[in-house]
Amino acid sequence: MSSGVQSLESISAEKRRVALHSMLAAAAMTALKVAAGIVSGSLGVLSDAAHSGLDLAGAGLTFLSVRVSDRPADENHPYGHGKVENISAFIEAGLMAISCAWIIYEALQRIYSHSVELRHSMWPVLVLVTSIAVDYWRSRQLREVARRTGSPALATDAFHFASDIWATLAVLGGLAASWAGKQFGIPGLRYADPFAAVVVSLMILRMTWHLTRETIGALTDQIPVETRKRVVDEVEGVEGVLAVEQVRVRRSGAAYFADLTLALPSRTTFEHTGELVRAATEAVQRIVPQADVVIHTVPRQTNAQSIFDRVRAVAARNNVSVHELSVQSHQGRLRVEQHVELDENMPLLDAHSFITSMEQEILREAPEVDSVLTHIESEPATIEQPDEIVVDDRRIEIALRAAAKSFPEIVDVHELTVLRAHDHVDLSCHCTLPDKLPMLRVHEVITGLEDRLKLECPEVNRVTIHPEPVTDNTR
Repeated sequence: MSSGVQSLESISAEKRRVALHSMLAAAAMTALKVAAGIVSGSLGVLSDAAHSGLDLAGAGLTFLSVRVSDRPADENHPYGHGKVENISAFIEAGLMAISCAWIIYEALQRIYSHSVELRHSMWPVLVLVTSIAVDYWRSRQLREVARRTGSPALATDAFHFASDIWATLAVLGGLAASWAGKQFGIPGLRYADPFAAVVVSLMILRMTWHLTRETIGALTDQIPVETRKRVVDEVEGVEGVLAVEQVRVRRSGAAYFADLTLALPSRTTFEHTGELVRAATEAVQRIVPQADVVIHTVPRQTNAQSIFDRVRAVAARNNVSVHELSVQSHQGRLRVEQHVELDENMPLLDAHSFITSMEQEILREAPEVDSVLTHIESEPATIEQPDEIVVDDRRIEIALRAAAKSFPEIVDVHELTVLRAHDHVDLSCHCTLPDKLPMLRVHEVITGLEDRLKLECPEVNRVTIHPEPVTDNTR
């Protein structure tokens, strides 16, 4: 945990450091250009100084934004403060547009008015060359840090200073062309400086427009369609996920937030659901590293899930026991029959309402079923305390073993227990049957044995027979 926090603090410190260096460099170059423009009388140099002044404002805005954006989330900003960087990038793009408009305006003024006489010297040239070197260093440093940290404000700042290089080159070219025109008597060259400034400014405006669209997209939670598709494809590839029903991805500064709704099989356990959520989170973070992922899950039926599974799932949700479940087909129509055990003290009206609601739920879960018939059985509401254990009632034991001989599949009957509770008798035993006997036949044999015993001993109220395979019976 400590290493992760330290890493975040290191990233924030690096962003603040490079933003501060950028602001100091912008302040120094603005002062030098103003001095060079006054000394030379060049409107181009002065307009470039004004451009650098806007750079200084943008660099200061970037420095403040990266300090605010790295603050942790709080009650008023649950998604953090990352949007501050996007707002800063938007404002800085506006400053770039203003600076381009300034340069174009100054260029047109120079074309239509010739009231300013340039005083040629090496001083403004040295200042402009130095400015190009500083802007190149700043843009590279900012771009590298922006790439590592994902900061939109630093990326915009890097783009801004890169565009300054072209503007400064235009001014430098204009000064050179103006000097050449004066030296060699070529009047047309006096328009080279403003013309180059207009062309470069239009190029910067075009790039600024694209940058502004990206910033507005980030502010309005727009993400590339390819990113969303890759997230969906990656999560749907997680084994156990039926579908991605909804996905939302938004960006706040350098941080991403993803909100997904996943369809999972309705019989998935809580433990398995947790494993699938962890796997899906890792899948999202493979596409959008370090994203804050929130996943909602909804149960859905799979095509492979049988009617029996869906009926039992409904019973489990209603906390009741279902047995002797069968599905019958007659003239292309399906009917479900089931035995449901309810509290023996429940009133008939309440039991009927409960079963009706459960049957309607089954019809919704299994729309191919046309009707449901439920046999209601009572489940003892309290733990019975037998009055006595009948261990010497030979008549019931003899009757059970005689009934067992009527079924050739029964190998033996053992662990016989007879209990008398209040006014009724309950019997339980274990019955050994062949290993490969189908469960359908097992059910028929056990049911037949119960029926024969009750005919011989009508006082027996309940018979519980536990079937065992021969290989497991070591008696």
